[in-house]
Amino acid sequence: MTRPILVIEHTAVDPPGRVGTWLRDEGLELEVIRPYAGEAQPNDLSRYAGLLVLGGDVGAYDDEVAPWLPATRALLAHAVDEQLPTLAICLGHQLLAVAAGGRVSRSPGGQQGGTPAVGLQAAAASDPLFREIAEDAVAAHWNNDIVVDLPPGAVELARTPSGVQAMRLGDQVWGVQFHPEVDADTVRLWAVADVDNGTLTAERAAEWLAELEENDAVLQSTWRPVIRRFAALLS
Repeated sequence: MTRPILVIEHTAVDPPGRVGTWLRDEGLELEVIRPYAGEAQPNDLSRYAGLLVLGGDVGAYDDEVAPWLPATRALLAHAVDEQLPTLAICLGHQLLAVAAGGRVSRSPGGQQGGTPAVGLQAAAASDPLFREIAEDAVAAHWNNDIVVDLPPGAVELARTPSGVQAMRLGDQVWGVQFHPEVDADTVRLWAVADVDNGTLTAERAAEWLAELEENDAVLQSTWRPVIRRFAALLS
């Protein structure tokens, strides 16, 4: 029997999305844990083929707001130690960095959104997941915080002036600040929330959503092969 991928979902409006669909298309099963809804995270990863940690609307250090975060960081630290195939996205990426000894801060340029280039670095050319991505690859972004200091020993795969966009720890664990899993419908929910709470203008939200819709085909053609290569590590 094939072992499932453990998925940690931090909020109902940030589901596995396209990444989940693409993994299932490769014949993989997902076991989604929702700690924000009171579901307990496992202490042991031995029965899982891999780990997927999603984004959320809290910070990597916000343990008082999201009391499940220490357990998530512990899972990520264990995944690094065991070199379990892992993909950590946005908040997941930040939690991975903190768990492995890196540092997260507010993005120096303020909130990021739309579909800017990810800023591939030289190491991406030989990376098992990133090696076939074009130098000018773009991705969906939606974040306020960012990894500013890499964990010791981490390989930087992508960087923009604000901070680390992608990294690898060992040979099997990846973190990405951007969102390969989203479509415009998901991001629209985030935009409405940010506009309602006054952290984003309606004009900027509309601009970023238009970028996502315009670049949707490019986003899928760029990141689906990456997820396919990740899935191959689990089979």
